[in-house]
Amino acid sequence: MGILNVTPDSFSDGGLWNNPESARSHAFDLVEQGADIIDIGAESTRPGADPVSEKDELARLIPSLNGFASSVDVPISVDTMKASVARSAIEAGAHIINDVSGFSDPDMPHVAAELDVPLIIMNNYGTPKTFNSDFIQGDILDVAMTYLSEKIDIALSAGVKEHNIILDPGLGFGTTMEQCVTIIENSSLFSMGGKYPVLIGPSRKRFLAHAYPGMDKDEATAESCVKAAAGGADILRVHNVACVAKKFC
Repeated sequence: MGILNVTPDSFSDGGLWNNPESARSHAFDLVEQGADIIDIGAESTRPGADPVSEKDELARLIPSLNGFASSVDVPISVDTMKASVARSAIEAGAHIINDVSGFSDPDMPHVAAELDVPLIIMNNYGTPKTFNSDFIQGDILDVAMTYLSEKIDIALSAGVKEHNIILDPGLGFGTTMEQCVTIIENSSLFSMGGKYPVLIGPSRKRFLAHAYPGMDKDEATAESCVKAAAGGADILRVHNVACVAKKFC
């Protein structure tokens, strides 16, 4: 899954692709590099980020999405916490909803059910303002599994089909560096016994400096992706698709 941030303030690539022309060009580059899915987002969730209004998020997202949605031959995921934005993105040509907030907008599972599209549910603790200061306590595997199980029940009750659910244990969203490593090593656990695909998103995150000291951030990302795949991850969400793809060729 190649990351396409159409934002001015994302932690790694804010401002690089935040107009329709550059977004379209990068989307094609990601596919050429080996991306099987493009994940487009118009609101940063980096630690410390401020919320974005629905109006501003749509103004960033839809023109860029319109620029390439009908031209690329891979599914497009929309990374948003707002059900109304998710609906607009699907109507504009996206295929998957990626909600990193665990349904902070309670309408999200209903929109996914109504539109009959895959829904990525992510374990999330806190807000962007607290991700680097307030961490999950206790056994990270137990806590994340309990959280995701509760969200699965909500999604199914809203009418989301079981085969449309994808789970993300949430690296860096209120997790310590050590907890991130534990999650990666136990990726298969989050399939809930093989029921659901597992998405792991380690790309360029802070924990990599702890796990791979002195290594380039994209090389460290690739190494963590190899470990995640070996641990049972099905989808790897990354910025530098080419660097990761080399590890699997």
